[in-house]
Amino acid sequence: MKALWLEDLALSVRDVPVPRCEDEALVRVRLSGICGTDLELARGDHPFTGVIGHEFVGEVAEAPDPAWVGERVVGDINASCGACEACEAGRPTHCEARTVLGIVERGGAHAEYLTLPVENLHRVPASVPDEAAVFTEPLAAAVEILEQVPIESSDRVLLVGAGRLGQLVAQTLATTGADLAVVARHQHQRALLAARDIPTIDADDVAPSRYDIVVEATGSPSGFELARAAVRPRGTIVMKSTYRGELTLDLSSLVVDEITVVGSRCGPFDRALELLERGDVDPRPMITERYPLGRAVEAMETAARPDVMKVLLEP
Repeated sequence: MKALWLEDLALSVRDVPVPRCEDEALVRVRLSGICGTDLELARGDHPFTGVIGHEFVGEVAEAPDPAWVGERVVGDINASCGACEACEAGRPTHCEARTVLGIVERGGAHAEYLTLPVENLHRVPASVPDEAAVFTEPLAAAVEILEQVPIESSDRVLLVGAGRLGQLVAQTLATTGADLAVVARHQHQRALLAARDIPTIDADDVAPSRYDIVVEATGSPSGFELARAAVRPRGTIVMKSTYRGELTLDLSSLVVDEITVVGSRCGPFDRALELLERGDVDPRPMITERYPLGRAVEAMETAARPDVMKVLLEP
């Protein structure tokens, strides 16, 4: 099969063996999405050799349970062992021996086929098109915020960052009815949010110590600095993006103001699919370009441009 291969910081489209695992489902990829993690891997921020990519929608070609064959699916990217302390405690995304699709010791989704355990798969509702379903994984990450932090309609919520993930976080937070504002740097980001009637604000206009909950989705020290300034005493900061390098914190001020800091990563696919099915979240306007898999290297270059939101690959 053809696949986008990363090795020694070099990307190439090459022919590789179709992955096989008798205990897992073989999924034919219909669409895959390029995300920030793919770009970080290509920059060498995290060590990985192999097929990258973890956002996908596909069709089950083979499975230990024949009932899955032919089903249109998306899949949780963390494949857990089921036997370690974390798994037995109900924390499979923190499995001590987990592999992660296209990130940690498992070939990814920018390919014609991938494999995942059947228990990782989720059927896609018939009314959800491929172009929306391919966003399920990052949307689930956005929904995880609601799993971790109760948000009421009376809460004042600030989102710092309106990139690929930030857009999905914004639409998800909007479903709570909270008083939401989004710090968006670029006009194309603001335009997407305006189309969903989500208000934006400039960083210079953020009132200090005003917000009950602040979601930081930039992964930059300046983004965290703004989030810290914006949250009220006894408020909550949700860190929704990983950071390159080190972040300097004034921990004393966090203690004095009794700030809760929540790390947030992967989330529930079932709730994400429900939002897509109801139309509460529509990520399709984020799609900037579609490329055939054979032009995946060019697609990655396009995805790295600051004016581009989502690039899809089509095997």
